[in-house]
Amino acid sequence: MDLEQFESTLTGKAPPRGVGGLLQALWHDAHGDWARAHALAQKEGGRMAAAVHAYLHRKEGDLSNADYWYQRAARTRPTTRLATEWGALVRELLERGE
Repeated sequence: MDLEQFESTLTGKAPPRGVGGLLQALWHDAHGDWARAHALAQKEGGRMAAAVHAYLHRKEGDLSNADYWYQRAARTRPTTRLATEWGALVRELLERGE
C-alpha cells in the first residue's frame, strides 16, 4: 500500500485491515477522532510512536507537549503544514511496513 491507496481508505468506516496501530491512529485522526488517535498512539512504543504522538499534540495546539514527544522521537518540530506532516508520517510507516 502507498500513501494514495491509504488516503483512498479514508472514505470508509474503518481503517484498512492489516495496518498497525500507528497507521490506525493517523486514519482516525484524519476522520477527526483525535481522542481515539491519541489513545492508539499511546499504546505504541518507540521513536515512530513518539513521532505520531508529537504530531497529534502539535495538531492539538499543545506545542510544549509536542516538543517533548518530538525530542523522544529524535526529531525537530516541523514548520510545514499539519497535512504535510501527516502524509510524511503515513508514508514512512507504510515504507517500514508498520
